[in-house]
Amino acid sequence: MSQPAVTKLIRELERELSTTLLLRSTTGVIATAQGKTLYDSAVSADRELVQAVEQIRQLEGRMTGTLTIGAVPLAVMLLVPETLRTFSRAFPDIQLRIVEELYIVQLTRLRKGEVDLALGPLPGDLPAGEFVTDVLMPIEMVVVVRRGHPMARARRLGELGQAPWVYTGATAESGYAKMLFERHGLPPPPAGALVNSTLGLLSIVASGHCIGLLPRQIAAHAFAQPYLETVAIEEGPLALELGVLARAESHLKPSVRQFMAHLHRAAHQLGSSGIHVGHMVDGGRWRRGLAGGGAGPRSGPT
Repeated sequence: MSQPAVTKLIRELERELSTTLLLRSTTGVIATAQGKTLYDSAVSADRELVQAVEQIRQLEGRMTGTLTIGAVPLAVMLLVPETLRTFSRAFPDIQLRIVEELYIVQLTRLRKGEVDLALGPLPGDLPAGEFVTDVLMPIEMVVVVRRGHPMARARRLGELGQAPWVYTGATAESGYAKMLFERHGLPPPPAGALVNSTLGLLSIVASGHCIGLLPRQIAAHAFAQPYLETVAIEEGPLALELGVLARAESHLKPSVRQFMAHLHRAAHQLGSSGIHVGHMVDGGRWRRGLAGGGAGPRSGPT
């Protein structure tokens, strides 16, 4: 569409809505608050239409389309490779896109419909009925410091309460550090830095005086071992659950259900030594399922 045609269309929209959508000047064009609202709604409507078309085709047995997965680094490292291997073999015409990000960002993107599934530690304050939540496996967040840090010899959590910590999230009012201290009746430690990525946390902890929390598997990984030490506090690690979230079950596409089933198979393989998986939360109600099970036009993962 040519620029004059676009300009004409926008002016017609402005007349129809009796408002100004764009502010024009000699230096360029910017959207008004009304224009941004209309744009966001149009993008959301277009996304929902695409989702509806894909879901209809998949319900008819044509497993095509795209699937966007938001995942924390631990899920990318432990679950995503095996899940992609088996899912792509079963459904080669589904295009997969993996976006690595923290769970706080995932929830926002999931609510907007920008991702189909979110993989990460499950928050405990989700509104009932907003999401379908599958618990995949337990995880442990351990306290880490740089090698040679004087706090590496600490044995109780209270000894670490005055040191600066790395918080993950938008503010120091949330995050795993705050959660760990509050679970043991202690005031939250001071925030030395706020980050929105695991790589940022690793970099800050490994090169400075801040303390952080990392999944045990990442803290023990070969790439982290030369730079980090795990602090063996008596209180032990912060116990969480790694899970998958999707918007309410009535809106799930068959491909989403199948991907969740393949995730369960990958988690089951990891947990063959005794990790229990397969609980689903729907509107606050728990129900037990089989690892690797799922609904859709095909049976479970292969």
